Amino acid sequence: MPQKMEIVYISQMVRDQDKAVDYYTRVLGFEKRVDSPNPGAVRFVTVAPQGQSFQLVLWPGKPGTPEPAYGRVPATVTLETPDCKKAYEELKARGVAFETEVLEFPWGWVAIFQDPDGNRLQIRQGRN
Repeated sequence: MPQKMEIVYISQMVRDQDKAVDYYTRVLGFEKRVDSPNPGAVRFVTVAPQGQSFQLVLWPGKPGTPEPAYGRVPATVTLETPDCKKAYEELKARGVAFETEVLEFPWGWVAIFQDPDGNRLQIRQGRN
């Protein structure tokens, strides 16, 4: 049996790390976990939802362009929430520009938005 593994980092390509940190912390409510300038190398900076070990690496670069699904480009990061409609309203009030309303599927609800660099994220609520 292989050793148990856990995803701890996913890299999100951003044009400006300072602007990305501001968006993810101030608008989405994440906390900054690591900010290592690394002289002579790329700055390593991560953010994460409070209380989770998972971290999103805000890496300098050009956001990718994945193939569409259901007529939309899929999200690269999914944020689970117990109440998708409430989270949608709260984030919208903070200035998040959603690409979709809350969409209902047999498995639950989802709403897609972009960060300032064009990376697609989504909030999701699964059915119990």
